[in-house]
Amino acid sequence: MADAWFRSVTVSPGVVKIWEPAVHPFFQANLYRISGRDRDIQLDFGTGVQSLPAFAPAGDKPLLAIASHVHIDHVGSFFEYADRAGHPLEAPFFADMRDDMAFGAMFRDHPEPLAVLPEGFVLADYRIEPAPLTQLLDEGDTVDLGDRLFTVLHLPGHSPGSIALLDERNGEFFAADAIYDGYLVDDVPGADIETYLRTMERLRALDVSMVHAGHGESFGRQRMQEIAEGYLRKHGG
Repeated sequence: MADAWFRSVTVSPGVVKIWEPAVHPFFQANLYRISGRDRDIQLDFGTGVQSLPAFAPAGDKPLLAIASHVHIDHVGSFFEYADRAGHPLEAPFFADMRDDMAFGAMFRDHPEPLAVLPEGFVLADYRIEPAPLTQLLDEGDTVDLGDRLFTVLHLPGHSPGSIALLDERNGEFFAADAIYDGYLVDDVPGADIETYLRTMERLRALDVSMVHAGHGESFGRQRMQEIAEGYLRKHGG
C-alpha cells in the first residue's frame, strides 16, 4: 500500500525527495532521505495517512529522524521512528501532537484533503500520533553522517521551532518551511510575522548553492534571495 501512496526522486547525490501525490497541495510536503557513510537522516514525515518507513525503510545504518517543525504535513509518521529529533521550543507539541499546534483537525475538516482514500482509511478517525523527542536540536548544533556534516539553523516565523539543515561544505540547504517558492504561511497559530521578517533577513544573506524546500521544487541562492526580499517588501521589512 505504501509503495502506491508515495513517490520519490533523487534530487542530488545521496538525497531522495519523497512526497504524497494524493494529498491536497496545501498539506503535500517534501520529505527527504539523506544518506551518509555512517548514518542517514529522514527529514520530515508526511501526513501519516500511510506509513513512511514502510515505503522507505531504515536499512542497515542508524537513522536519525528529524522533524523540521510540528505541523501535520511534516510529522504524520514521526512516531514510527526510534530516534526522533526536533527543536526544544516545540518539544511539548511533539509529545502530544495537540490539534491547535499540529493542525490535525484542519486536515480532518478540510473539504478535500485527499484525492484518493486508501483502503481502510477513515478520515473522521484521523489523528496524529504523539512522538516525544529523544534528542533536541538547536541553532549551531551539528549532525554528522560520517562523510557530510550538517549544521542546524533555527529559523522561526512559520512556527516557533522551525529548523533547517545546512551542509556548509557544498552549500546544500534543507530549508523545510522556513522558505519555499510559494505562498509562505504566516497566519496560523504559532506563526509570527515579525519573527519571520528576521528569518528572511538572515536567509537573504545566507551563502548556499541549492535550496531543498518543504514544498515545491528546489531552487538556487538567487531565487531564495528573491523570495526573501519579496516577503520583506510585502511586510515592510
